Amino acid sequence: MSAPRFYCPPPLPLSTNFELPPAAAHHASRVLRLRIGDAVQIFDGIGNALDATINEISGKHVLLGNLQTCMTQQDSGLRIILAQAMCNSDKMDWIVQKATELGVSEILPVQTQRSVAKLTGSRAEKRTEHWRSVAISACEQCGRNDLPQIHAPQELSAWLIGMRAAPGSKLILLPGGATQLQAQPKPRDGVTLVIGPEGGFTADEANVAQQMGFAPVLLGPRVLRTETAAIAGISALQTLWGDFN
Repeated sequence: MSAPRFYCPPPLPLSTNFELPPAAAHHASRVLRLRIGDAVQIFDGIGNALDATINEISGKHVLLGNLQTCMTQQDSGLRIILAQAMCNSDKMDWIVQKATELGVSEILPVQTQRSVAKLTGSRAEKRTEHWRSVAISACEQCGRNDLPQIHAPQELSAWLIGMRAAPGSKLILLPGGATQLQAQPKPRDGVTLVIGPEGGFTADEANVAQQMGFAPVLLGPRVLRTETAAIAGISALQTLWGDFN
């Protein structure tokens, strides 16, 4: 069984002792009920991790000792940016969690004409921070040491226009996609995958995306729910060109 993992903002300590941040300490002592002598691991979200042992534990105070650099997990060889149409909060949380586990580098929520959820201002900021917490928890669970970048929600049309000259492969998942995903050439500078909302993209949105260089693709003969499409698409990319093969 692997040691419990805790996210600690960089820089990681250079000394032999380190006190866990309050939230991580509470989780270690109150939720996991760890004890003195238990092994743990801490990571900084930018690729570094340390093995450690609990020396003291009491309430929100957890002191670690015997800190040692551990073998770091390699990032996916395929840089994937997921542009996900906004959907209800539970589905978005699930998508962020699973996309993080699957190795996505960036997650960009986009607001489309048929998006159920619309977020602006302080609500968008709070939701972005919440998604970052979801991603942190996913990294703690799956052994990933680098946090994906979580962007604030953007309007789809404006974002698409800004992507006109963006490097890498650009794909948009459409039920009537021109080609199967596996027929696309291997990405050289990463890939941006755009997933639509529950009601699908409007014809105008699909047209603008293609004008900005996004190739329409499909995943098999069935119409997938937005949360299914995101995870299936990422998994297919990792299988074809990433760290699943």
